[in-house]
Amino acid sequence: MLKYVVITAGGTGKRMRRAKPKQFIEVAGKPLLMHTFEAFVRFDPSLHFVLVISDNMVGCWLELVKQYKFNIAHQIASGGPSRFHSVKSGLRLVPEDAIVAIHDGVRPLVSEETLSRVFDNAIRFGNAIPVVESKDSLRQVHYGTNQPLDRGGIRLVQTPQAFQAGIIKKAYNRNYKDIFTDDATVYEASGHRITLVEGNPENIKVTTPDDLILAEALLMQRMRQ
Repeated sequence: MLKYVVITAGGTGKRMRRAKPKQFIEVAGKPLLMHTFEAFVRFDPSLHFVLVISDNMVGCWLELVKQYKFNIAHQIASGGPSRFHSVKSGLRLVPEDAIVAIHDGVRPLVSEETLSRVFDNAIRFGNAIPVVESKDSLRQVHYGTNQPLDRGGIRLVQTPQAFQAGIIKKAYNRNYKDIFTDDATVYEASGHRITLVEGNPENIKVTTPDDLILAEALLMQRMRQ
């Protein structure tokens, strides 16, 4: 069975407070996005990649590919006005009979163990969503009041989220809604049951300058191993 990875990297990263989009910022010797590709290749060199980026970023990306001699083969799809539209665009390049993992381009620290669980369970159950437990106490705020939540019943959702391609492509054949915060919510809206698997805590989404510092430290540690 063919295995595809759709990597979304169309964001501008305003919270990073950098002129350059966060996925292109150099971390531990190369752009963050390249580390993300390499995490998947270490797991399985036979994977097929689709990179979704905004049309106005393609030139910058191709320059980086040349500059860093990046040689992981990938197709490029046009990003849309939201993640939903970007994923939908990337899925058009994925064959119906594949297993496809959809991943945030700024999550370079996904582990091989997480990837193994995600792909294996997607093949077995039709989908797999990596999650981790919350280590912090939680409170829900609502109209000026707040109350505690039982963290034992809460899971923090990560990517990659993997699916049988034909089913998730069909699920994305709908109009966008605000509730579609990730691929699992789109899949679930079509009446499918979600399968949760264990993620890895260091698989953070690099969003802020503090995230960038942490990611660089963890990537340097991984490179020394």
